[in-house]
Amino acid sequence: MNMKHRFRPFTVRLSTRFVFAQFLMLSAITILCPFGASAQQTVPAATTTQPNSWWQRYEARVTATQSEQPHWVTPLVTVTPRLEQEVRTDFLHYYNTKGHDIWNYGNGKGLELIPEKHTEIIINVPPFFNRSNGESDGFGDISFLAKERIYSRNEEHGNAIVTFFLGASVPTGKNGNGSCCAVVTPTLALGKGFGTMAFTTTAGGTLPVTNSTGLGHTITWNNTLQYRVAKMGLGKYFWPELESNDIFYKGGSNDGKVVSYITPGLIIGRIPLFSHATSPAGKRTGLTFGVGEQISLTHFNTYNHETVITARIPF
Repeated sequence: MNMKHRFRPFTVRLSTRFVFAQFLMLSAITILCPFGASAQQTVPAATTTQPNSWWQRYEARVTATQSEQPHWVTPLVTVTPRLEQEVRTDFLHYYNTKGHDIWNYGNGKGLELIPEKHTEIIINVPPFFNRSNGESDGFGDISFLAKERIYSRNEEHGNAIVTFFLGASVPTGKNGNGSCCAVVTPTLALGKGFGTMAFTTTAGGTLPVTNSTGLGHTITWNNTLQYRVAKMGLGKYFWPELESNDIFYKGGSNDGKVVSYITPGLIIGRIPLFSHATSPAGKRTGLTFGVGEQISLTHFNTYNHETVITARIPF
């Protein structure tokens, strides 16, 4: 069976009202996260032994930093505004517009670290593409991401966060598995929790370093609604979610086009690996995994259905 015709996405007509509704949603969540006199929350430190070594001070700083922000789980597709420290890898399986299936091993995920109180850096491993259409397999581009947390409140003090991202990709991919040019991507991310529910939204755009006329620009807008099944017991590890992922093209070969996806999924985590640990790193170390299906809502797309699998070890 030709997988191209197995699923037929329906057309979503974007109108001025739709774009205006997006603007209102972004504005609303900004209002829900008012800035106080201090943008970063101050959590009273517990009386503990003062760390002596560099590693002990580093671990204590990471724990203190994460205690000041909401403790939601990172979504499948949308990059979380929360600062995380973990090793992550994703696996994607999808069909292109000609019905050929493609595996993406890694999906450009890698190592996430918190080197400073309000900062996270991510060093991503290039993804590997395994194609079934006769085209060359190979690695894609290497990418990096830096986060600067502007505002944060944990669940006891407001349950909200605002973070700025700056991403960059370097054209290391071969045989058509990567971009021709380096690209920089600034993004603004906001999140607000409501009891056991959490809403996250991110909006960013690509800025090609060279050949901007040929590549054009894209504006990406992602929204995620997550629900924590329970606060206690096994249910606290289960986070069903629904994501919307929209890409707007400006310039380049897809000028004026829009592609929209919806992604239902389930994240399970963080499951403690060392429940009796006494060190900060041991207490934070866990396992998180999840699965979802990204479904195209528009006739224009580069793929229709995509299965997303994620595995992470936060520490």
